[in-house]
Amino acid sequence: MHLKILLPTQILIDQPVTKVVAEAANGSFCLLPRHIDMLTALVPGILTFQTTNGDETFLAVEGGILIKCGPEVLVSTRNAFQGQSLEVLKQDVTQQFYAIDEQERQARTAIARMESSLARQFTALSVE
Repeated sequence: MHLKILLPTQILIDQPVTKVVAEAANGSFCLLPRHIDMLTALVPGILTFQTTNGDETFLAVEGGILIKCGPEVLVSTRNAFQGQSLEVLKQDVTQQFYAIDEQERQARTAIARMESSLARQFTALSVE
């Protein structure tokens, strides 16, 4: 099989694999080379694949869509993090969540300042 992981800005994975394990809303499933074609929505979780040399790789995915069509397995997701072990992957995901939380905090602060400024300007207009 050939696995391709697509992010909005790049192709994260594009390589031959022998097995893919992922999780949909109705549970985990395993794709092997002769698996029937399918389409499913993935839930946020861990996607695992085995390369042709037997190495196992872990991806944390933020949900997405998986399409198995013939020998091709396409996964489209908004965000994914790759790790060679679950421990490394956990650290990477934790760091990314902290970075995203900080970005969201800064955005909320900027919006609150803009709203406050707009309210002051409306108040000044109504007083005049």
